[in-house]
Amino acid sequence: MTARERQGPLDGLRVIDMSGMISGAFATTMLGDFGADVVMVEHPKVGDPIREWPQKTDDGVSLAWKSLGRNKRCITLDLGSDRGRALALDLIADADVVFENFRPGTMERWGLGPEDVHEVNERAIMVRLSGYGQTGPKSHKPGFGTVAEGISGWAHANGFPDREPLLPPISLADLTAAQFALQSTLMAIYERDLGRGGSGEGQVIDVSLTEPLWRLFFGDLEAYDRMGHVTERTGNRHPSTAPRNIYETEDGYMTMSASNQKIFERVAEAIDKPELIEDPRFADNSKRVENVEPLDAAIEEWTRRHTTEEAIDILEANDAIVGPVYDMADIVADEQFQARDSFVEVEDPDVGSLKTFAPVPKFSRTPGAVEFLGPQHGEHNVEVYGGELGLSPEEIATLEAEEVI
Repeated sequence: MTARERQGPLDGLRVIDMSGMISGAFATTMLGDFGADVVMVEHPKVGDPIREWPQKTDDGVSLAWKSLGRNKRCITLDLGSDRGRALALDLIADADVVFENFRPGTMERWGLGPEDVHEVNERAIMVRLSGYGQTGPKSHKPGFGTVAEGISGWAHANGFPDREPLLPPISLADLTAAQFALQSTLMAIYERDLGRGGSGEGQVIDVSLTEPLWRLFFGDLEAYDRMGHVTERTGNRHPSTAPRNIYETEDGYMTMSASNQKIFERVAEAIDKPELIEDPRFADNSKRVENVEPLDAAIEEWTRRHTTEEAIDILEANDAIVGPVYDMADIVADEQFQARDSFVEVEDPDVGSLKTFAPVPKFSRTPGAVEFLGPQHGEHNVEVYGGELGLSPEEIATLEAEEVI
């Protein structure tokens, strides 16, 4: 069995996705965006929970699912049944990568753990995502991204100093874990196929929801270990650079970062406050961080007297690094993103023509593509089980009747 032909640098890579929700699913979405043949496995009775997420069309179709399920062929399979296990191993036998995000121990209980996987396919790379990882005293506990955002230190550091810790409005832990799962998958493929001649062997990748988040806090552990320093909430300010903030304007808000000395000096000139340059409180970035409140007050006194467009025009004319605060409508309307074809229109049988983000990043020779949006539950059962595993229509009908698929 070979992966179906796709467009992109990962054409020829076959991925069996047994994960649900977001972390594994977003990693396989990105693999699919760039050419991998992703076969997603869902339970016969209950589809992926994202299929029920808002926002929904009038017909009850989740647009979140249309995005997260794009470029994946969807099949149904009861992994906990004996026949389901056998079919799963048939799928795994020719796969390059297998994703799962069940609670640790579940795949082993079903006879689909790493030893079982590598018995039928020693080249398979098994990517395992879980709340706390596969080892340790908490590994058995269920874990969602919200908890990971709390115990990773992220919520503690996010928000304003006079307010409670703040969780993100997106599934940050899951999406960050997905990025680490994606890059580690490609590392493992390199080691298996190319590194020092290629080992030819698969391996197991253990990704927790917490560890990828705190890996983003470079320098924080070191500062705590050496100095006992704990990062506290600073709102829209950065604890290590200044000025950096969201500034109120006459008609809205704008962003600016000017920690670099020359850029700071250009900002001071642009806002008609050259005296800031000679002020010893703002002599360098370290001093500006220590005295950020009077500095931001001086900047915002000026921005409040200008519209967002006026302020940005004046500051950009002085080579400052500034920008507006966009919502999704602004993003879609921006000529920069339109010129880069950052969005693509895809025809979908459920919702018609729908705009979705183009694959990120852009490749010069082997670009990715959005072939189709999230399919219906079990849409590709006949194609995969019949066309690829060789099951007859009668066998497929029997499996459906027995609720194996």
